[in-house]
Amino acid sequence: MLRKIINPCGLHCIKVKDLGVAFGDQVVLEHVNLHIHCGSLNVIIGKNGAGKSTFVRALLGDVNHTGTIEFKDRENGKIQKLKIGYVPQKLNLEKNTPVSVYDLMASCCSKTPAFLYKSKKLEAKFKETLDVFEAGDLIDKQVCNLSGGQLQRVLLAMAIYDEPNLLLLDEPVSGIDQIGMDLFYDIIDDLKKNYDLSVILISHDLDMVKERADKVILLDKTVLKEGNPKEVFESKEFEEVFLKVR
Repeated sequence: MLRKIINPCGLHCIKVKDLGVAFGDQVVLEHVNLHIHCGSLNVIIGKNGAGKSTFVRALLGDVNHTGTIEFKDRENGKIQKLKIGYVPQKLNLEKNTPVSVYDLMASCCSKTPAFLYKSKKLEAKFKETLDVFEAGDLIDKQVCNLSGGQLQRVLLAMAIYDEPNLLLLDEPVSGIDQIGMDLFYDIIDDLKKNYDLSVILISHDLDMVKERADKVILLDKTVLKEGNPKEVFESKEFEEVFLKVR
């Protein structure tokens, strides 16, 4: 579970240096360079096919890439292994599958198979993490019966359980109503203020980006522009991607 830190240090960072991804002759990403600091919400925007999800997959190690991804430790500056929490767009689970929230968390967050026995100690730890997202009462619910908003809160709890340095969110509010979206972003705001981690979010909700993001990254195969929302949204690069009449 995450150890709460009142003031994120702001010193450690994830450094992406000259990252590139190609599938055969198709170059999807090239020369991507980014510094992501803890205690900040970094939102990646771009048109469809810009390489946003591929970038997340590269960070997760799901696709081969060139370049380097480094984690600078906040205490001594040494390169250490980067721990990543991940919340996908959706969870593919067959309807009526008899899997509870506890079962799901045990299968992903514990070395003990959930089907052997239910650990009271583990259940208490899971519930404590779920409570961070106002989801402790869901621990015995069937996953297939959760609403979109409830499921996202469970997935967030699973993502932070192992104290990640980086939280990756790939369009996590797709299909969630406005109330659920507002709660989700309030939770993310609390995480970035009170926990020592970095957050990277992919989003198409430009109004939310303007209101919530600390840093905006405009991606189209490479980083076209980065900065605060005002700097990016008023840039010629943003206009060429989103506003230019073709």
